[in-house]
Amino acid sequence: MVVDRLRDGVRIAQLLASEVTGDRGRLETLAVTDADADVEPTLDGALAYRIVRGDEPVADAYVQPDRVRLEFRTAIDAVATAADEAGLRVRPAGGASPRTLVFLEDGAAVKRVLPALRAAVNADSTD
Repeated sequence: MVVDRLRDGVRIAQLLASEVTGDRGRLETLAVTDADADVEPTLDGALAYRIVRGDEPVADAYVQPDRVRLEFRTAIDAVATAADEAGLRVRPAGGASPRTLVFLEDGAAVKRVLPALRAAVNADSTD
């Protein structure tokens, strides 16, 4: 049994970017943009990259020392449901531009967040 878990925010972000760019199935319309190859994690989260569909922003990936925080901008209710069902920590963020925050706290969470990304892709408009 493996005891060690990947809890390096930068590496988790890299794994997620690889999943997004490598998936030629239902995520094929997504792209990673504005990537900062030299991103340094911060406690508040440093912007590592954006996930977009065409010109439409879908989510921003912020790197913290031990995790990644995804801030979904589209299909926020569908994303929240999908991420919650996958066992990920989710919370809403209010304000002028409401978002759904999803936390990837280890490398295994990268696979578990894929249904939330698919929910964002399948949505016709922002919830």
